[in-house]
Amino acid sequence: MSTNIIQHNFKISREDHNRLNGHKSFVVWFTGLSGSGKSTIANNVEQKLFAKRIHTFSLDGDNIRRGLNADLGFSRKNREENLRRIAEVAKLSIESGKLVIASFISPLRKDREFLKKIIGEDDFVEIFINTPLRVCEERDVKGLYKKARAGEIKNFTGISAPYENPVNPNIEIKTEEESIKAATDRIIIYLTNKLETKNQ
Repeated sequence: MSTNIIQHNFKISREDHNRLNGHKSFVVWFTGLSGSGKSTIANNVEQKLFAKRIHTFSLDGDNIRRGLNADLGFSRKNREENLRRIAEVAKLSIESGKLVIASFISPLRKDREFLKKIIGEDDFVEIFINTPLRVCEERDVKGLYKKARAGEIKNFTGISAPYENPVNPNIEIKTEEESIKAATDRIIIYLTNKLETKNQ
């Protein structure tokens, strides 16, 4: 980093934003295989929070790669940079008082630990959408698994690249055992407690 870069300290702090909004700001990180239901559940959670007048901001894998990270491929190095940029954007967003809802495969434990380091462990809620590979393949809503099995997509998580289950996520959703509504409601209860500003 250049020695000529000097951090600017703003007069309005994250705590000021939180008090104005009436809730804390942090990141809710959904992880799981492609087709696991991450984006669907994340979207439902955001709608519920929005109805409660919570200030949210959503980040989703495909959307980010269409803009901010359009220059990145899917090599190991590019995947790391993809997540690093996302984490920095998320961190800026929580500084502005937003509850960030991020939905990304983020397959490796070391990557998720890296994300926590950038964002801050206290500001990182990890939600594991635990859907078996066979179910994700059966859904294959984007046709990606079929292409990966045919060798048309390289380094595809779950097929030719690994996915490492979180060891101790804040919430684990087993989609074969729990409905989207039940999962959403359980997440909302957890987040509502964390959103309280009374201790600030």
